[in-house]
Amino acid sequence: MAERTASVERNTLETQIKVSVNLDGTGQLNIDTGVPFLEHMIDQIARHGLIDMDIVAKGDNHIDDHHTVEDLGITLGQAFAKAVGDKKGMTRYGHAYVPLDEALSRVVIDFSGRPGLFMDVEYTRASIGRFDTQLFSEFFHGFVNHAGVTMHIDNLKGYNAHHQAETIFKAFGRALRMALAEDPRMAGMMPSTKGSL
Repeated sequence: MAERTASVERNTLETQIKVSVNLDGTGQLNIDTGVPFLEHMIDQIARHGLIDMDIVAKGDNHIDDHHTVEDLGITLGQAFAKAVGDKKGMTRYGHAYVPLDEALSRVVIDFSGRPGLFMDVEYTRASIGRFDTQLFSEFFHGFVNHAGVTMHIDNLKGYNAHHQAETIFKAFGRALRMALAEDPRMAGMMPSTKGSL
């Protein structure tokens, strides 16, 4: 498949974000967002998805992290949509189960072209450090709406909120890696009976 890289900038009155991705990388991440726990989670995506990412985000974090987290999901989704290209020859679907001690999560993704997030997660705490766990939903909604993917996220068990979040992001990275992988038997072919995605 052709080189799958993209760079996207998003500038609003609330945030200024630059994202570059290489979907066929080695898991290298350079990131500066002012939201440390989100950076830790995005590192899981890069590492387990084998996706290289350079991310710089400046937002109105003096108010709270909401705009930065949501807009980062949007910008990352736009970069993925651009980098994935016409989708010919790719696997399209990906799934992963990931445990971390008592926590277990499942993520299933389809590069369908149809945005949809179905998330069944009940965090056991409202915040992890100073990070509001409600913001994970904002991040993933931003991503699916702009990447054009359908995604199901289920936290199947867990009582440590940090572990719940980390298993979700690791599973997300692993599911991305599977879905984005080249399928040699589909070389040059669209992975859809419709002929387009």
